[in-house]
Amino acid sequence: MAAVRDEVHALGARVAQLTDSLHRDEVANAQAAMRIEQLEQMVLEQFGMAPADLVAEYGPDVPLPPTELEMAEFEQARERGEQVVAPAPMPYDRPTQERRAKRAERELAELGRVNPLALEEFAALEERYNFLSTQLEDVKAARKDLLDVIADVDARILQVFSDAFADVEREFTEVFAALFPGGEGRLRLTDPDDMLTTGIEVEARPPGKKITRLSLLSGGEKALTAVAMLVAIFRARPSPFYIMDEVEAALDDTNLRRLIGLFELLRARSQIIIITHQKPTMEVADALYGVTMQNDGITAVISQRMRGQQVEQLVSSSH
Repeated sequence: MAAVRDEVHALGARVAQLTDSLHRDEVANAQAAMRIEQLEQMVLEQFGMAPADLVAEYGPDVPLPPTELEMAEFEQARERGEQVVAPAPMPYDRPTQERRAKRAERELAELGRVNPLALEEFAALEERYNFLSTQLEDVKAARKDLLDVIADVDARILQVFSDAFADVEREFTEVFAALFPGGEGRLRLTDPDDMLTTGIEVEARPPGKKITRLSLLSGGEKALTAVAMLVAIFRARPSPFYIMDEVEAALDDTNLRRLIGLFELLRARSQIIIITHQKPTMEVADALYGVTMQNDGITAVISQRMRGQQVEQLVSSSH
């Protein structure tokens, strides 16, 4: 009887042990099912794929493609001319993939937490970048247009200046020879290789002198040279009328007569208004306009159409 009780007791203990083991297995199965459900939900949320599709595409039965490092090494070897075979897909090896997964997790952890506003910031910066890129292209196009305009203007200025200088230089040579019989005058460019920035120097050599620098000329010679330059411009680029203010004030009678001869040539194509106190200049005028003050202090303007022989009479009658 005692033996039966011992056997019953042992069987009861064995049943309790099996019951406890079964309970633990049920708990483990429940936890595993919950873990599987969590993983399936995570796969669906993060990758947008059903678990079955994920297993079909990336499961252990699918060969692993070569890594980026392997493909890069293959391309480099081929560029060097080496006889190499392209890396082939490898069978799934769980330990290897676990190591790769852990390494990827570490690298992901090193990147830090994901900024939820990164996409919005990127979109804003991309829009700003595209806007500035468009503005930059517009600026480049406008710059090109301006450079084209500047080139056209420079070419036009170069042509106009070259033509004008040639004409004025030719006229100056003739006018100077007329004002200084036996003398020589010419215009010279300071930098003929750069017509857009060059200056112009006047060289004048009166008769009987070897000097050409204007600073060494007398006052009258300087004045007459300046008048020669002025008249040369008038003749090179004629105008309907000219106004001159006492340009002959520093000239003696001989040089004045020569200048009046140039006035006569200019008058053939243009009208000339000259402010002067020189009687020889008045004598060649078609009309005189004068301002005088009477005895009562009142200023009066007088005018008269005339020729040279009337100057003395007009001057006398104005007093």
